[in-house]
Amino acid sequence: MAVTVLDGGMGGELQSRFGSAKGLWSAQVLIDQPEAVVQVHREFIAAGARMIITNTYSTIPSYLGKEGRQSEYPGLTRLGGELARQAADESAAPVQVLGSLPPLEESYRPDLVPSADDALPIYRRLVEALLPNVDAFVCETMSTAEEALNAASQAVAFGSGKPVYVSWTLNEQPGTGLRSGESVSQAMAKLAHLPLAGYLFNCTTPEAIQEGLKELRGLTDKPLGCYANRIEQVPQGWTLDNAKVNKRRGDLTTDYFVQTCLDAADAGATIIGGCCGIGPPYIAALSAALPGSS
Repeated sequence: MAVTVLDGGMGGELQSRFGSAKGLWSAQVLIDQPEAVVQVHREFIAAGARMIITNTYSTIPSYLGKEGRQSEYPGLTRLGGELARQAADESAAPVQVLGSLPPLEESYRPDLVPSADDALPIYRRLVEALLPNVDAFVCETMSTAEEALNAASQAVAFGSGKPVYVSWTLNEQPGTGLRSGESVSQAMAKLAHLPLAGYLFNCTTPEAIQEGLKELRGLTDKPLGCYANRIEQVPQGWTLDNAKVNKRRGDLTTDYFVQTCLDAADAGATIIGGCCGIGPPYIAALSAALPGSS
């Protein structure tokens, strides 16, 4: 079965070029240099990506609130969708735009996931802001079953029938489930009543993803996907602005990344790309290794 190539890590790519590792992170470039966001989208498309994710991972009240701009989150989210749409529409090849619905506090922190009462209204506003410019939604880097439910339920309810994907982040230790400690099957069960388009894993090691895909394949016949990162291990208690560092793996070369993606395809993944630390050269190498990709 053909693989659709997803883009790489937009936030990490912007960080490497503009140094926006703290504060508003990728939202800072969206505010200051929107054309740079379009350019990175173009580069991933030129590398072979036929799905791109909006640069809206950081357009959330908790991040924007660091500079008193939390009320701007719907408008900045809309802008992120518009820029991705622009890049996709410029492409001679068909490119789908996925609207990012991220964690509302910190990534990898199940202990900080807001309650449904707090999360649902924000996710609804994010969905509504993205809706005019996206082809589908991806609830990404979900660290708990409840977090995924909060995001996905609003995308289903207010996304005008556009496809909704859920992508969980896993513990780095293969086979140990989500970062919350919940199993993949428990996370799936929480979403069983929603008409989702497919399931993915992202922002974790390719080795953990490989084991996750094996389990997931036995739980659903819907499309599967993955986009691994180059982070060695997320330190306990990490936040974007504290002193703890997410170290990049030196062994995750382009060749090794491509091989892990081919292994993921053998395990049933049909949507494959990269997350933090995976730039356009990695995606180009993946595209070249997948002659049947779309």
